[in-house]
Amino acid sequence: MKYCPACRATLEIADLDGEERLLCSDRCGFVHWDNPTPVVAVVVETQTGVVLAHNKNWPAGAFSIITGFLEKGETPEQCALRETQEELGLQASKAEFIGFELFNGKGFSGELFNQLIMGFHLRADGEIYLDEQELDEYKIIPLDKLKGWDSATGRIVQRWLDIRDNG
Repeated sequence: MKYCPACRATLEIADLDGEERLLCSDRCGFVHWDNPTPVVAVVVETQTGVVLAHNKNWPAGAFSIITGFLEKGETPEQCALRETQEELGLQASKAEFIGFELFNGKGFSGELFNQLIMGFHLRADGEIYLDEQELDEYKIIPLDKLKGWDSATGRIVQRWLDIRDNG
């Protein structure tokens, strides 16, 4: 964010109560608090394993679990079910909470993110039909081959595996 959404003046980094914040240079009072964006990440389990997908904007070979932004008036559980249906064409009736992770860093595109990622697991049925606006490839990893990786979504996967293995 470079400009004040209230008065269009340039935003500048300044100290506010001991924290660096973006403040309006014209002093209209606007403060960009940079609160985390709520995102749902879904471990989608099928009869043959867990679905990982490739986003068209990611480097070749980069796969992850399904993610999506929480929409107004939607619960995180509803978001998990909706994103699974929208992105993979799969149906599920119940999503179980795994845990959350904070992602405050750069994505594949170099863009900075500040997200609260809420992880869910669900079992889905049907034939996979990718949302071709976002995704261009998927693979199914058998449960005995699945392991977490070093990212917020990878830690969600590992947490699910730990819960699954330890009952």
